Amino acid sequence: MRLENKVALISGGARGMGAVEAKLFAKEGARVVIGDIREEAGKQIEAEINETGGECVFVPLDVTDENAWQKAVNEAVTRFGKLDILVNNAGVFLHNKVEETSSDEWDLMMNVNAKGVFLGTKFAIPAMRDAGGGSIVNISSVAGLVGAHYSSAYNASKGAVRLFSKSTALQYAAEGIRCNSVHPGLIETDMSAAVRADPKFQATRMDTSPISRLGQPEDIAFGVLYLASDEASFVTGSELVIDGGWTAQ
Repeated sequence: MRLENKVALISGGARGMGAVEAKLFAKEGARVVIGDIREEAGKQIEAEINETGGECVFVPLDVTDENAWQKAVNEAVTRFGKLDILVNNAGVFLHNKVEETSSDEWDLMMNVNAKGVFLGTKFAIPAMRDAGGGSIVNISSVAGLVGAHYSSAYNASKGAVRLFSKSTALQYAAEGIRCNSVHPGLIETDMSAAVRADPKFQATRMDTSPISRLGQPEDIAFGVLYLASDEASFVTGSELVIDGGWTAQ
């Protein structure tokens, strides 16, 4: 029960890493609010958690919408009394080089992946202040640490998440609010399906990964759990890389 008596809000909680994080958090004692644009899938995760003895509520959440974020945070506080943890998990991926990327595609990457993290953090901080502190975990990527051949816009958006997390950590440490970023490698989720469908890409990635397998959502969820918990009370402004050793070389 590493999150006993904690209340967590997870964006992008209807599938992939977000859904696994939500289930793990509930198992570890947290009361969980999951936000997503996928209402049917989100309600299914809500039902699965509640049926197994957890406490979970789904809220519609477009992470680019300020009002939606305010409603999500208000729901957490109204339903469960406070907000201790925010996981900015929602994200989108585009597999294009610079010249192949349109302005609209660039804006989509930045709006969801970077602005969404900013808005979630902005609206969660007052609630965490009222709760006496909290933990913000922002899902970046190894693409936020090193360049890539396949997506300049994605790189830019995830790099923004990395430095935004550090700035947040510095600004709010004195109030007991921690902020860290998580940097997954290639994880077997729906979002990575397009690149995983390319045999050449996957073979190259496996050849250059010391731990020669794809990451699983659970690999990320356990790292997020640590940063969200009081076990990480002395950890803020840090980067947790979970990539099978890919960036170690």
